Amino acid sequence: MGEWAADRLLPGFEARTLAFPDDYDGRVVATLVRLPAGDAPRGAVLYVHGFVDYFFQRHMAERFAAEGYAFHALDLRKYGRSLLPHQHPNFCKDLAEYDADIGAAIDAIGGPVLLAGHSTGGLICALYAARAARRTEVRALWLNSPFFDWKVTPLQRAQLGMAALMGHAFPFLRDPRGLHPAYGRSLHREHGGEWDYDLALKPLRGFATHYGWIGAILAAQTRVHAGLDIPCPVLTMHSDEADIVLDWRHMAKWGRTLGPQASVLAFPGGLHDLVLSRREVRDAVFHAVFSWAGTI
Repeated sequence: MGEWAADRLLPGFEARTLAFPDDYDGRVVATLVRLPAGDAPRGAVLYVHGFVDYFFQRHMAERFAAEGYAFHALDLRKYGRSLLPHQHPNFCKDLAEYDADIGAAIDAIGGPVLLAGHSTGGLICALYAARAARRTEVRALWLNSPFFDWKVTPLQRAQLGMAALMGHAFPFLRDPRGLHPAYGRSLHREHGGEWDYDLALKPLRGFATHYGWIGAILAAQTRVHAGLDIPCPVLTMHSDEADIVLDWRHMAKWGRTLGPQASVLAFPGGLHDLVLSRREVRDAVFHAVFSWAGTI
C-alpha cells in the first residue's frame, strides 16, 4: 500500500495508491483520496463515483469536513486516477471485483465508514453493504441516484440481454458508440455547465461499453431486485425527469426495498449527480444528508 502524497488532480488533497494482485488486464491499482483535516468527531466518509467518472467534487469534501467528517473518496480500479494504459477503461466482469478496493480503503481509513455511492457506485456500494465480508464496517449507506435499472425501451432491454449473453464468452466485445454527450455537456464548464474536471478521465462520450460489463451490471441489478436486506441505515436520493441518465422511478422503487432501515428522498430538478445540481438543489441535498446522518 502506498504512502499518502499530494494528489495530482486536486490541490490541497492527498492520495494513496492501493495495489492488488494482477487480474485479466494485468496490473491493478485503486486510489484513495482524502481531504486532510483535524478532528473528525462524526467519523469517516468513503465516497465511490459512478461510471465514466472519478472523484473531483471538491465542494462535497469541503461540506463534509465542515460538518465534522473525515472525507475520503475512492477512484476504483480502471477509473480516473487508477486507470493504467494497458487496461480496458471502467471495465469489470463482476461488480464483486470492487469489494477488494472498498475493503482496502476501509483498512487505510482505519475504522467504520459512512459509505456513499453515486450511480454505478451506488449499485456497487449497495451490494457491498449487503454481502461483503467487511459489511459490518459500513455504519450507514448514502446512495446518490443509484443505478438500479436501465433507462431503456423494451427493445433496448432485449438488446442488453443479448449483449450480456455474448459477453459471457467474449467479455471485451464492445459498442464503440459511447454515451450521449448531453449529460456531460450539462456539467462541464467549457460546455455551459458549472464544473471543471479532466475530460480525459471523464469524456463527454465516455468510453466504449464492453459486453462483459453489461452482463456484470445486469447480474448486480438482478440481485438488488431480489432483495438485499442491508442491515445498516440506507438513504437513497433521486431527482425527477431532470435526470436524463436514469429513471428516478427505479431508484424510488428499489431504494425502499434495500433493508429494514431504508428511506428515499426526492429532489425535483436535480441533475443525475445530485451534488452537481444547481446550488439550491445541492444545498438541500447536503442538508438532508447531514440531518439523516446525525440520527445514526
